[in-house]
Amino acid sequence: MPPAAETVPDQGEVAHIEGGRPGAANGTGKRPRRYLDRARHSIRVRAAVAAALLTALVFCLGTRIAGSHPFGSTTRNTVDLGQQYLPFHAHWRKVLLGQADGDLFLNWSAGFGSNFLGDYGTYLSSPFDLMVVFFPADRMELALYVITAAKITAAGAAMAVLLLRLRRGPWQVAAVLGAAYALCGWTLNYGATVPMWLDGLLAFPLLCLVGEWARTARRPVLGPLVVALAWYANFYTAYMATLGAAVVLTVRLLTAETTARRRLAGLLRASRSVLLGIALAAPLILVIFLATRVADPTPEVTFAPVAWTEVFARLLPATASVATPALFIGTPALALALTLPFNSAVAPRLRIAWTAAIILVALSLQWGPTHLLWHAGASPNGLPYRQTFVLCGLLLIAAWLSTARGLPALPALLGGVALLAALAFAARDSLVVDRWTYPAFAAALALAVLAAVAVLLARRYAAGARALPALAVVLLVVAQAGETALTGGRIAEQELSKVQWNPRLGPWQEDMARAVEAKDAWPRHRTDPGEIPGGNDVLLVGGQGAEYYSSLTADTYARTLSALGFGFWAKGRHPVTLDNPVTDAIFSIGTRMRSTPSVPVTPDTLPEGTITVTDTPVPPLVTVRPDVELPARNAAFGDSPFANQELLLGSAVYTVPDRLRRTDGPGGVTTLSATCPAGSQVWLWAPELKGTAALAGRPPLTFFGGLPSVQGPMQTLGAVPASGAVRIELRGDARAASLPREPVACLDRARLDTAVQRLTATGATSVHVSGHTLTAELPAGSRGTALIAAPRISGWSCAAGDAPPAPAQRHLGLLAVPIGSTATSVSCTFRPPGLRLGGAIAAVALLALLALGFRQRFARRATRVHLEATSGSTGRR
Repeated sequence: MPPAAETVPDQGEVAHIEGGRPGAANGTGKRPRRYLDRARHSIRVRAAVAAALLTALVFCLGTRIAGSHPFGSTTRNTVDLGQQYLPFHAHWRKVLLGQADGDLFLNWSAGFGSNFLGDYGTYLSSPFDLMVVFFPADRMELALYVITAAKITAAGAAMAVLLLRLRRGPWQVAAVLGAAYALCGWTLNYGATVPMWLDGLLAFPLLCLVGEWARTARRPVLGPLVVALAWYANFYTAYMATLGAAVVLTVRLLTAETTARRRLAGLLRASRSVLLGIALAAPLILVIFLATRVADPTPEVTFAPVAWTEVFARLLPATASVATPALFIGTPALALALTLPFNSAVAPRLRIAWTAAIILVALSLQWGPTHLLWHAGASPNGLPYRQTFVLCGLLLIAAWLSTARGLPALPALLGGVALLAALAFAARDSLVVDRWTYPAFAAALALAVLAAVAVLLARRYAAGARALPALAVVLLVVAQAGETALTGGRIAEQELSKVQWNPRLGPWQEDMARAVEAKDAWPRHRTDPGEIPGGNDVLLVGGQGAEYYSSLTADTYARTLSALGFGFWAKGRHPVTLDNPVTDAIFSIGTRMRSTPSVPVTPDTLPEGTITVTDTPVPPLVTVRPDVELPARNAAFGDSPFANQELLLGSAVYTVPDRLRRTDGPGGVTTLSATCPAGSQVWLWAPELKGTAALAGRPPLTFFGGLPSVQGPMQTLGAVPASGAVRIELRGDARAASLPREPVACLDRARLDTAVQRLTATGATSVHVSGHTLTAELPAGSRGTALIAAPRISGWSCAAGDAPPAPAQRHLGLLAVPIGSTATSVSCTFRPPGLRLGGAIAAVALLALLALGFRQRFARRATRVHLEATSGSTGRR
């Protein structure tokens, strides 16, 4: 069939939509092109709306079955959803409303000053994320759920439109299959808890539409804009969606009844759209790319394919796993897809091409080189099958192609069901099979068979020509929706029992936010809210702390904090706060919040806590170090965090015991004995210890080490007794843990107070922070180096006095500015690396796109003038 014919409804479809008879428009049996376009548009709108409504209903029903918020009391905040995405959306709301410490370029709240544009492009650049402004600050969980549901709903609608664009057919079936795509296993198992990936789910059908426009020489301007929007919203999954759309376009070009020249022209037009679209999104893509290059590296991962029985099992309902491809699309939809190879009503060329494409894509998921291709050359940590949504989309396209012209004949149905049964039987021993898997599979398959019987009866008996097809659609919807809702609920329940979770937002966070707001004195000094349940807590409750969890956590920042005795999760990308007076002085943390739970923290209760506030005199954000001359070639951290803290502070405040004895006793108890000045504060540095430590006569403290993934922070165990004897008992895996060379040091608070007074007296007299700039006034006669209590991440430029800005220097990981004898001020500005180059590329692409648009408009105008002239001359003759 010619490509153009595939996009036009037949006469019966048009008459049905408009309520008239074929040929009624002009009495000739032919419909005007404008009428057909309007009818085609009406069909697609109906399918999109129906798919969207069905998707939203089933997704919410699955949440209700799981008992999760907002349709239940159980938390949805599993793993990164609670630790990254929820806090970042809360901060994004503040940025949009002008309430944040920082702006789109820089985030002063987390990480002592982090590259927010990179985080924005990674987590928040989807247009859907703008919806956070419509929700109050204490309803961010609801906001994120609505955003998630909206993205999934839009994906269902887009797929329904794509299916009708690929081949005309019943819009009701297209709507059901569109919803099946939006609620595939990838969405329920991955996307629903990683909401920024859902933009890739939406991008796949949209990019396939761009391919269709390119193939038929339509919408040359809109195509690149859609590509740009997809890559801007989430370039990571948009990359995968682009590869998937390339597969679809390749099959469409190879199976179209056209010339090789037209195929090549369509391919070139599609390539032009993709290149222009990516170039338009370059300002954000380059910022993310360069931020990734300087991010804290994660350990390399070697891909190992899973057994095919596990792959087959993920086609079934109610299965969950982060290590296998989530391929569930619903049993009825899968059965229809499997009929395509046997469906003689579909042209052999189409059957062979689409079947081969699906098989090759499935194989590419399991082969190392193509696995790397799907993931842009880097095997990811966790979730190795992130591209699975593309294969789910291809399976649903196959289901549509086999069904659009009518239910497949009985031999094809039997072949598809037999193949489905074989896959289900092969997966019977899989570890991911749930107790609900096969009952749900059998029930959905039975309803699908009844729907097929209804259609077959309607073909034979004219009396049921209307009622039986309607019944078949109802049965199909019930089978798909019921099985999918159950799958969504079971996956949510299983995830909660297997992975780390954070409680819902509640009174604890609300009380902390009010306490922080009452004490916040930024930029005079920082206010650190400390640790509350979750991650990136400071983005939720306010303040300016060390807590920061991002895929783009700068390596400089992570290494600096680790060297100073801070702890971390996620292999270093999630530094956590350190309650230590020396680091509080270094980073100008003048107010510290401490809180403890007042009720047990469970998945289905709102957390409550008791909060205490401590104010401590600290140096200003900018201090002057006359003894530091840049570049300080000999300034480097050693292996002792106590010595490293003193190096940054510029004063000796710790006493490290000369002799430390270690005794391994019975019952897994290790004892450390030493001598320190009476009244000083005992600090223990045991980054690998997973257990407890206690100073004699005091309650034990918990340490949570587990390198390389987790590093426990140093902690204070109490005051040294009058005898000066220090005796520490370690319980847990202390014998296996490798204690550092200097695990114990004793802090002299008097010496620390003297150091703070000295730095305050010589530090900045005033500090002003506005968005991504910082300025500080220095005492007259200052010399040496101005040290700014912020990590020296890429993008900073600074100047002393009236000197021209230059790339900022660093001293032990912090921002440093050399000052002359006459400079009385310093100023620093942050611009995300890659922004300028990306902007230049986008500007060129925009000019090219405008030229393309003008050329297209001129060509249409010339054609119209020619047609009018021709029509006029014909009339004269």
